[in-house]
Amino acid sequence: MCGITAVVGVPDARARAARAIATLEHRGPDAAGTWDDPAAGVALAFRRLSIIDLSSAGNQPMASADEQLQIVFNGEIYNYLELRRELSAYPFRTSTDTEVILAAYLRWGVDCLDHFVGMFAFALWDRRSSSLFAARDRFGVKPLFLADVERGGIAVASEIKALHALGVPAEPDEIAWASYLATGASDDGERTFWRSIRSLPAGHRLRWRSGVTEIDQWYDVARASGRELDARADAVVAEEYLALLRESIALRFRADVPVGINLSGGLDSSTLLAGVHAVQGDDSDVSAFTFVTGDPDYDELPWVRELLAETHHRSVVCTLRVEDVPALADDVQRYADEPFGGLPTLAYAVLFDRARDEGVTVLLDGQGMDEQWAGYDYYRALGDGPAPIVQGSTSSPTRIACLRPDFVAQAAVAPASETGFDVLRTAQLRDLCRVKLPRALRFNDRVSMRASRELREPFLDHRLVELALRQPPDRKVDADNGKVFLRSLVGRQLPGRVVEAPKRPLQTPQREWLRGPLRAWAVDLVEAALEAQPAWFDAPSVRAELSGFLDGRGDNSFFVWQWMSCGLLFDRRRVTA
Repeated sequence: MCGITAVVGVPDARARAARAIATLEHRGPDAAGTWDDPAAGVALAFRRLSIIDLSSAGNQPMASADEQLQIVFNGEIYNYLELRRELSAYPFRTSTDTEVILAAYLRWGVDCLDHFVGMFAFALWDRRSSSLFAARDRFGVKPLFLADVERGGIAVASEIKALHALGVPAEPDEIAWASYLATGASDDGERTFWRSIRSLPAGHRLRWRSGVTEIDQWYDVARASGRELDARADAVVAEEYLALLRESIALRFRADVPVGINLSGGLDSSTLLAGVHAVQGDDSDVSAFTFVTGDPDYDELPWVRELLAETHHRSVVCTLRVEDVPALADDVQRYADEPFGGLPTLAYAVLFDRARDEGVTVLLDGQGMDEQWAGYDYYRALGDGPAPIVQGSTSSPTRIACLRPDFVAQAAVAPASETGFDVLRTAQLRDLCRVKLPRALRFNDRVSMRASRELREPFLDHRLVELALRQPPDRKVDADNGKVFLRSLVGRQLPGRVVEAPKRPLQTPQREWLRGPLRAWAVDLVEAALEAQPAWFDAPSVRAELSGFLDGRGDNSFFVWQWMSCGLLFDRRRVTA
């Protein structure tokens, strides 16, 4: 796991790359490197978090054996050992997955991406054609941002702050902000919250040559999963899925550093634990990390304790304390660059900080199972009506009336959903590609890398996702539950109470804390937002709506956190501190 940047097409590429990579030390505290070709106007820079092949041979930028390729790479190619055997004619000089990418590119060109099982974002300079090739993994687990620079040049980097550092102005994109504040939408396609900076979308690749940038999609989960439903017998599907699940988890234990797991009381992380035991045996003793807040209405520690009761795992409980929230939010915001997910993200930050303190470098997580097996409650109620927008609501949880009409008018129109699928799979694809998963992966990447920890998502192996999506609706939902088939697969391996644990989308008392001990802090941040962006908000309406929320009206705190996010990002007192 690393931080990368590439600057091409400008005469001062090395100096710009150096400014950019200096902002990414948290992504790679173990080593740094830069390569440039002044004649070509190109520079690649890198910060390393050592995971595989801890020797200096694994440092980047890394050259191919013939010195014609240079690469900077963030992520993991989990099947690198298998690919290394397939590419045995290449004269490997390291034991890294980075060098496997170079060998694969020399063998298959841009089609090498189809051979990778992993999470990745990389930039590769091909001296033979004086061109840059960059790509992002299928679901966008690892980020890659880009910006045009003068004279037809381009810069790419792991985080937005790196592009700001090399000279791209830090100006808010009002279309993105209007879309977010009016509808709750974010992380949909190329647009970011900052003007002039784009995100390379998940499953896309970029090619730059002679001042011309081309971007196209190399992976589409809807097309890859196909339109036909899986009519095979339950036993056949179960055998294939469980074999893939075990393989996916085994691949993600490949590391030369300690590995742990994130564990809640839900079915997803419980399934992960069962898979760990299937791979490592019942003597597995990897550390299990769980965040709590001390509120029994939200904490899942009782289910975690039940799950671990007869295992050898060490339970590491990570507590988010209310008194730590304001300072922690400021710190997390500096790493996030864009709005983050409220108190649940802060609780996750505490967990990764603890993992760093415990010396655990890699953590496995249960992200993605709700989308592939239709686990969210609202999937069971889908009919011919609109799909939910945020947190299961079919109407926006925002407060449009508190925004100025001319600002709201800038909000982007959501693209049409996939057609030709049943209503359930349409909703799943929407959550996988446009709504829930992209937002969650953004939060997860920034908050884990803030602590220099690598987060791996075994349930987002594309083979698992494609297989699950092909299943008919009655294998996904019934009148009482989602993830019906998954429950039947793992039910024999887990305590019954854990399998039936209720789905709880919020795991922190955000609403209660904002109304109670964090009330003054919430008001202060909302006032900072009104001061910083007066053209966006109708201030009297905002204050009236906030007062009603703080006095106990309604259960929705989503819109309050949106306004607080503006305060965290734009409060001049914090920017200049």
